[in-house]
Order: sequence, then C-alpha cells, then structure tokens
Amino acid sequence: MARLYVLFFVAQIVLAVCALISCLSAEEGEIRALPRIAWVLIILFFPLVGSIAWFVAGRTSTGARPRTPWPTGDGFSERKRARTVAPDDDPEFLRSIEERSRKDDELFRQWEDDLRRREDDLRRREGEPPREEDPPRAR
Repeated sequence: MARLYVLFFVAQIVLAVCALISCLSAEEGEIRALPRIAWVLIILFFPLVGSIAWFVAGRTSTGARPRTPWPTGDGFSERKRARTVAPDDDPEFLRSIEERSRKDDELFRQWEDDLRRREDDLRRREGEPPREEDPPRAR
C-alpha cells in the first residue's frame, strides 16, 4: 500500500511540474479564464487539482492553432534582410567616405592657404620679409 502512495505522490509531482512548465511557457493569448500568476499559484498550492484544471480549462486546445517552438522571422521582410550589407562591403558607403575625405582635404588646403596669406600680410605690415615658401606638398 505504501508503494501505491509513493507512486501516486510521484505522479502528482510530475503532473504539477508539467503543468507549471506548460503554464509558464504559454503565450499570453493561449491562457484562458485567469491570469498567468493565478494559474501558477493554483498549480503550486493544489498540485493535483490545479494541474488538471490547467490542462482542462486554463489553456487553449493545441489543435486550434499550430504552435511553433519559436517565432519565425524577426519582423523584417526577407527582401530587406538580404539587402543589408556590412558598412565595409557597401560601395555606396565607401564612396560617401571618399567624398567626405576629399571635401575635408580641400577645406584644409583652403584653410592652410588662407593662413599663409594672412601671415604674409601681417609680416609685410610689420616690415619683416615674407617667409620662404614651404617645399611643395604631395597632394
């Protein structure tokens, strides 16, 4: 008789664990009648009755909607995902960097020329001879 009680106790624990896992892994739309926390408390405090109640009344039937183990896709269309390219592989991005670099170089050259012109003007006003030109730069 003691073996029967032990078997009944183990079956009750296994049923409660399965019901608890099913309840916690169910999506919000699959839970009926009560909120998830209420179902969890019922299963924990009344393992046999709560587990049976969960499987009978707490969740939607599995035949109503086929459930995938995880959601498919990430919200982006396949076409958009296929077009995504890393920045160092994207020719348009690399072209924009080259253009920006050329514009920056030209702007720096203009600033340097303007600075040299201002320094020469200042030296002429002060009576100093203009400085010798720097050797040609590689452009």
